Amino acid sequence: MEKVMTRLAKAWMAIMVAVMCTMMVGLYTPSGARADAQDAKKILKSMSDYLAAQKKISFAYDSILEVVTTDHQKIALAASGTVTLNRPDKIIATRIGGFGNIAMFFDGKVLTLLGKNLNAYAQIKAPGTIDHLITEMRDKYNRPLPAADLLTSNAYDYLMVDVTDIKDLGSGVIGGVESDHFAFRAKEVDWQIWIARGKSPYPTRFSITSKLIVGGPQYSIQIRDWKAGDAVKATDFSFKNSTNAKKVDLKDIGELSDLPSNFTKGGAK
Repeated sequence: MEKVMTRLAKAWMAIMVAVMCTMMVGLYTPSGARADAQDAKKILKSMSDYLAAQKKISFAYDSILEVVTTDHQKIALAASGTVTLNRPDKIIATRIGGFGNIAMFFDGKVLTLLGKNLNAYAQIKAPGTIDHLITEMRDKYNRPLPAADLLTSNAYDYLMVDVTDIKDLGSGVIGGVESDHFAFRAKEVDWQIWIARGKSPYPTRFSITSKLIVGGPQYSIQIRDWKAGDAVKATDFSFKNSTNAKKVDLKDIGELSDLPSNFTKGGAK
């Protein structure tokens, strides 16, 4: 059995080397690389402009958050959810995973976070736009929204911060949607994005890989059921306490984390 596994491993490595060599031939032609980088920037900017122009957006998503244990085992935590937004200042988002079931309501003035398993909610006064909310949740509360950088009114500028290298990887098919595929490198992360071809250049998949943590854990989100404009159903963005949930402090809603309660966060190495 061991010999069979060894042969399979060698065969797999041979296939991977062949694929990588083929990719390298195409990716590292200097003049072609420069042209591809410009095309990638142009398509990414078109996506950003398209997203900013949509006053109403809704989609469903599936996400994977990888964590690396102290003994260097990589574990993937899966979740799914939905997002509906009306620019400039209203959004509802949900996330259901193995360790939590969360709904978020923002009506332009108050953010409500509902832990459905606990039947408890917390509220934060956060008057302003969706852009302001995204910044507050990430920087002040360490609770980033799903696909946060993609939801801002200027996604291009957020995404391109500290980018040092760009690769055009051609096209791929995500959830049945043909998409342009690009890879970017920055100081602290590598990230990839797939952008739907056609009149609605929305992101179909987005992944970020950390360079600061041993093992290079990745966060990825795949978007489906995309709707924009009049195709988005009318939505009430205010929180209605229909389950008689208990109001608590934000810190008491453990479901907000993607991690189970027996996981603890370590520092980058």
